[in-house]
Amino acid sequence: MGKTILIADDEPSVREFVERALTYGGFTVTSVPDGNAALEALGKNKYDLLLTDIVMPDLDGISLSLKVAKDYPNTKIVMMSGYANQRQRAHNLDFLAHEVISKPFTLDEIVKRVTAALG
Repeated sequence: MGKTILIADDEPSVREFVERALTYGGFTVTSVPDGNAALEALGKNKYDLLLTDIVMPDLDGISLSLKVAKDYPNTKIVMMSGYANQRQRAHNLDFLAHEVISKPFTLDEIVKRVTAALG
């Protein structure tokens, strides 16, 4: 079985694109619309990597990542954002995330970045 990925993004089009790309790349993928749903999913299943948007309602990607790093230390974290100021905010938390990916990205790019993070 391939590596398991949990995607948390509040934009359905992005979530579906990334899920399709990573499934095509050979990963087992679950996607959820927000940070709270991600925590619920993490409580039920083990994931090798969390791929989270930074800007989400309720529980944002940085708050989610802090909880995941504490409660699920074996789960790698990759963040994504289309906002420069949010990317900078996440880069200040290098200890937390393997990488911060800028939106928009290509199907090939997201598969390569996730593969590298899991490497």
